[in-house]
Amino acid sequence: MKNIETLIEDGGDITVGAIGPIECAATAADGHNALAMLVRRDGETLNALLRRLDRAIARYYDTGETTDEINPPSD
Repeated sequence: MKNIETLIEDGGDITVGAIGPIECAATAADGHNALAMLVRRDGETLNALLRRLDRAIARYYDTGETTDEINPPSD
């Protein structure tokens, strides 16, 4: 999970746990921006959730695109 490691080394952080009514989510932020906010899927292991978080962080580093599964897009 090299992207999580890089984020933390650069002063960012990840959080895993309940967020409001969501039983389990994983988030990543760099101190200024939320890079990824993922909702744990039914039957998904914690390890699998962290691997998805690592890939979402990589996508942000590569393209600048954030991943947000918590806040629905507004119409």
